[in-house]
Amino acid sequence: MIQIINTGVANIRSLQAAFDRLGCAWNLTVSAEEIESASHVVLPGVGAFAAATQSIDQLGLRNAIIDRINRLESPTLCICLGMQLLCESSEESKLAKGLGIIPHATTRFGDKVKIPQLGWNEVRPLNNGPFTTGEAYFANSYRLKTAPDGWGAAETNYGGKFISSIWRGRTLACQFHPELSGIWGESVLTQWIEGITC
Repeated sequence: MIQIINTGVANIRSLQAAFDRLGCAWNLTVSAEEIESASHVVLPGVGAFAAATQSIDQLGLRNAIIDRINRLESPTLCICLGMQLLCESSEESKLAKGLGIIPHATTRFGDKVKIPQLGWNEVRPLNNGPFTTGEAYFANSYRLKTAPDGWGAAETNYGGKFISSIWRGRTLACQFHPELSGIWGESVLTQWIEGITC
């Protein structure tokens, strides 16, 4: 059973549809106990960094998410804003406190490109990882500029290179939306479901 954290700031329906296509059972949860004990957990997100962190704290889920990811062996998928929430902070909402698993801040794309980035772009792993190079769907205004120490990473070019995915242990975080990225995106989800060790 895949537990999808229902923070209220995510496009849950497209993710549910993707898991349905893959024949995977899923459940929406706001339970810290379920997050800690589930076989697979997804932290999705769309929208504002501050609203997402506030929702996580109001639901009492911060410690459960942090503890799960830090265990390394617990399969956890963080999508779009979900990936950014792993950071300490974001330029979007400087007073909001991220989960702090990654000692970085996300920053806004520069003025040379259209913001937000909406549409398809290439994702290229920088080292051995859970997926091959492919085309993915993005919807983001902020990004992680450098890979954190101890994590594998993939990069994408949009007005310059940025980190579009990171992985460590059984945690996979994607700035792109695998659930909206066609056959390649579904292969990313399948690799995560079946088990990655990076």
